[in-house]
Amino acid sequence: MTKILITGANGQLGSEIRKSSVLFPDFSFVFTDLNELDITSPSAVAAMLAEEKPQWLINCAAYTAVDKAETEEETAWLINAVAPAILAEKSKAVGCRFVQISTDYVFDGKNHRPYIEDDEVCPTSIYGKTKLEGELISLTNNPETLVIRTSWLYSSFGNNFVKSMIKFGKERDQLNVIFDQVGTPTYAGDLAVAILEIIRKTESGKREFVPGKYHYSNEGVCSWYDFTIAIHQIYGIDCIVNAIESKDYPSVVARPPYSVLNKSKIKSIFGISVPYWRQSLEKCIIEIKKL
Repeated sequence: MTKILITGANGQLGSEIRKSSVLFPDFSFVFTDLNELDITSPSAVAAMLAEEKPQWLINCAAYTAVDKAETEEETAWLINAVAPAILAEKSKAVGCRFVQISTDYVFDGKNHRPYIEDDEVCPTSIYGKTKLEGELISLTNNPETLVIRTSWLYSSFGNNFVKSMIKFGKERDQLNVIFDQVGTPTYAGDLAVAILEIIRKTESGKREFVPGKYHYSNEGVCSWYDFTIAIHQIYGIDCIVNAIESKDYPSVVARPPYSVLNKSKIKSIFGISVPYWRQSLEKCIIEIKKL
């Protein structure tokens, strides 16, 4: 039986993998978070891998506070770069494949067509720079690595944009939301299933394992304003949403104005199907309403 070790298991993506694990009865799962494994400790990681002997390690742990990373740079580097370096190195030592989750923030957002994996990277924030280093060092330390970049991740678990817009929409008469930043929301539940499908297909021999960089987000394109309107419509919230420009919303970090990812590679190599963002949002809001 294929064994999969997950780090950062209590976050959005880790929680969705745990939820989806019942769909993959041929796999055994080991879920770890801070209390079970210090991913910044080489000895702790080595000991865990020696004890569990997984065939795959999925790193869902990340420092994702984009603005705070500018002042907590050391912590961001530790979690987003040093930890993946350790996980990749130690997983290679035991013959374990490694999955590192990355972000659209490795790009500057100045493209006018969806980003492909080999487009020039140019992060403009500490968060983006640390995640890019995590990509590079993972691929260097373990050649059997998949780097999966995603964007605008949300879930019924944890804190995220969808849950914030629901909360604010209920509390306020009006909201101001940026309309000149464009990208694609990604339901973490879809990403979780995509990762596990890649593992299932390669372990069964249906698809060749091809390491490297991949993009995954839901299909379609929208602005944060469009996203908010859809959230409120689907949830049933009556709130005025005003479209504003990025310059009218103070932020420590300039967000990428264009964050659309091209998914052709992950579709063709691993046969992954990608749902439309609004359909996935509807699924997530059903889950949120159960909370």
